[in-house]
Amino acid sequence: MAGRLAGKSAIVVGAGQAPGDRVGNGRAIALLFAREGADVLCVDRDLDSARQTAAMIEAEGGRAAVHRADITVREDCASLVQAAQARWGRIDILVNNVGIGGGGDGPAHRAEESAWDRILKVNLKGLWTTLRHALPVMREQPGGGAIVNISSLASLAGKDQVAYEVSKAGVNRLTTSVASANARHGVRCNAVLPGFMDTPMAVEGIARALGKPVDEVRRERNARVPLRGRMGTGWDTAYAALYLASDEAAFVTGALLVVDGGMSVRMG
Repeated sequence: MAGRLAGKSAIVVGAGQAPGDRVGNGRAIALLFAREGADVLCVDRDLDSARQTAAMIEAEGGRAAVHRADITVREDCASLVQAAQARWGRIDILVNNVGIGGGGDGPAHRAEESAWDRILKVNLKGLWTTLRHALPVMREQPGGGAIVNISSLASLAGKDQVAYEVSKAGVNRLTTSVASANARHGVRCNAVLPGFMDTPMAVEGIARALGKPVDEVRRERNARVPLRGRMGTGWDTAYAALYLASDEAAFVTGALLVVDGGMSVRMG
């Protein structure tokens, strides 16, 4: 345990992951935070997956608990905050690692209304609802707290997933709004914007949607990344989240940290 989060309590929403041979963002964040000394509440809609993450943490000597929540349900958002309060008496860190895409999304002239409603309900409204319940706790407790939202490079640049892109752009603005409104209470709010990541949800999910072999999708995505021609991993997202959650970022709030291997700055 290196101790960058020693003595802190952390909720990681989306701590489970889709099946696959790579680590997802949420699981990597939960594991890394525990390695750095945090007590971690692993929250996920899939309780078994959250339990797998917690078991991995405990196998390494860390401390973890699990809680099932569907963030599209207001009562579930309240319950995950209540569970953390009951366990620790305070919430030092909240990571909102939530996001779906899926069928029916597309460019604005073809996207389906049902897809728009579903994606924004999870990616934006669900994240806000979680914040809505966690913020009063952080505002009132000594020392405030740190919030890290997992957004996406698609919030800045994209072309054919309008619902997903707009939902994540909303996460960016929600992040800066929360940062501004809560700074005087010592509550920091920042976001990580991952680019192409080699995670099960991204690679295996795209492969299934397109009917392509996983290796082919992986090669195509790697080829589009300027930095070494290789996607990032869940660990790259996790280390960015670790910095923003830690006291090393004590003077950082309202930041949108792009972690994309140079994709956002490449011309052509």
